[in-house]
Amino acid sequence: MASLNLLHHPSTSISSSSSCCLFPRSFIPRNNNLTPKGGSNHIKQSLIVKSVAGGPFTDGTIPIPSNPFDAIPSLKLNLLSAVSGLNRGLAANEEDLQKADAAAKELEDAGGLVDLTDNLDKLQGRWKLIYSSAFSSRTLGGSRPGPPIGRLLPITLGQVFQRIDILSKDFDNIVELQFGAPWPLPPLEATATLAHKFELIGSSKIKIIFEKTTVKTTGNFSQLPPLEVPQLPEALRPKSNRGSGDFEVTYLDADTRVTRGDRGELRVFVIS
Repeated sequence: MASLNLLHHPSTSISSSSSCCLFPRSFIPRNNNLTPKGGSNHIKQSLIVKSVAGGPFTDGTIPIPSNPFDAIPSLKLNLLSAVSGLNRGLAANEEDLQKADAAAKELEDAGGLVDLTDNLDKLQGRWKLIYSSAFSSRTLGGSRPGPPIGRLLPITLGQVFQRIDILSKDFDNIVELQFGAPWPLPPLEATATLAHKFELIGSSKIKIIFEKTTVKTTGNFSQLPPLEVPQLPEALRPKSNRGSGDFEVTYLDADTRVTRGDRGELRVFVIS
């Protein structure tokens, strides 16, 4: 699998007075045919929201209905609140990781088991990564080998997307990067596309197989041709990177996707 592990958090501020209409109709999940894990008694009856999208939010109790599917909008808000302000996980400490994981588990339990065998089209589209627990390692590789990033290094991570085409079985990780340059040169901006093919294993597990990386400069250097880096022959690849990997889709609706990787990485996406 490519060495970059995937995941801009939502910037929309929400006031406590509008909690009754936090999500548009399209935000309500469409998986009401699923059976919740643990039954409705597993769902908490109230929820304290402290912050949304990185900004302060007046403490208040949002009632969660006894029906777990009615509770999903509130649980989604709880998860977004838990990961907001963490710079997609790059700024997360151990406590942040635990809060995000707990919020994700509540949503996963309420949503029930994901079955993609007849609903693979729900994966279709361009998804924006808003959180990855792997990024807490402060490297672009997450739990896999990758270049380190930080304030002293001239690499700035922009937005990260996953583009999934269920017909061609294309699965592309798209990463916006900015590289520092010595004065007076402007910084170099580029988009790296890590191309994969994917297949469904079982009902909810996705296996991806890396094919190539394409780097295209943008901004002031957009006229430069793209650079294509093919996959190394298998005999030359390190054992830690055999060009494939898998993850479980643990929650999915029309605009939110939660996955857990083969090395335990929690990732949260919203439709772009």
